Amino acid sequence: MSAPKLTVVIPVYNEEATLAALFARLYPALDALHTAYEIIFINDGSRDKSAAILSQQFHVRSDVTRVILFNGNFGQHRAILAGFAHARGECIVTLDADLQNPPEDIPLLLAEFDKGYDYVGSIRRKRHDSWWRHVASRAMNRLRERITRIHMTDQGCMMRAYSRRIVDTINQCNEMNTFIPALAYSFAQNPTEVVIGHEERHAGESKYSLYSLIRLNFDLMTGFSVVPLQLFSMLGMLLSLGSAVLVVYLVVRRLFIGPEAEGVFTLFAITFFLLGIALFGIGILGEYIGRIYNEVRDRPRYLIAGILEHKSE
Repeated sequence: MSAPKLTVVIPVYNEEATLAALFARLYPALDALHTAYEIIFINDGSRDKSAAILSQQFHVRSDVTRVILFNGNFGQHRAILAGFAHARGECIVTLDADLQNPPEDIPLLLAEFDKGYDYVGSIRRKRHDSWWRHVASRAMNRLRERITRIHMTDQGCMMRAYSRRIVDTINQCNEMNTFIPALAYSFAQNPTEVVIGHEERHAGESKYSLYSLIRLNFDLMTGFSVVPLQLFSMLGMLLSLGSAVLVVYLVVRRLFIGPEAEGVFTLFAITFFLLGIALFGIGILGEYIGRIYNEVRDRPRYLIAGILEHKSE
């Protein structure tokens, strides 16, 4: 197969109820581009019939379809990294399988790519998510931007376009846990964003919980900045100074007023507050140490059970 101009990378995890509709919309949208393309599906250890459905689709459109089968569940971002490692296009587009981002909007990203942009992010128009996801996403976006200086209007949208150079650079990175859009943004020379559609999930359930969103942003902050450590260091200095002032004040009161029992509970409150700050700091340190621990083990990020692809004669 000759190298295509476009590669679409789609991670799949328990999406049997959505795949038929995805195929019905994705292939016509890409055929209408009249350009050479390939689609790489990565089955991320699905427990339903997703792998079998992807295998059937490969035999239907083996000319443009490849399927990577993981032997376990390694997560969406590692699935995308596997797709990047096997992508051959000059422009690589990532897309979720849940049809919340319409495949018909891929030309919007390609139009910006043709203008010379090497990274095209996306902003969801009229999001159809639950209210808590709106609030959590907005709060996390603001916090992430302040800490990492990475400017992404909508970090939760996975439909993005990357140049060959950026994908090749990402493929050289060996991080166990990372956030691909942020990593790509840090490598981009000429990034931009476009507004795309957003629909209600076609079928199935969302794979993102509140915990996973918080977990993702912990990875963002600890993977792209040491600001949390620096902020906690400054907070520790301020608390140490305040504690020293409090001790001097209590000693002076002891000398001039004598022993007092009324302030015991106040001291308890101050002690518990300082203990809470200390535990919070230990948690931040634990996040960074955990990342170091994952890296030094040097385990593979994913394991591939098999690849379905057409072999040219």
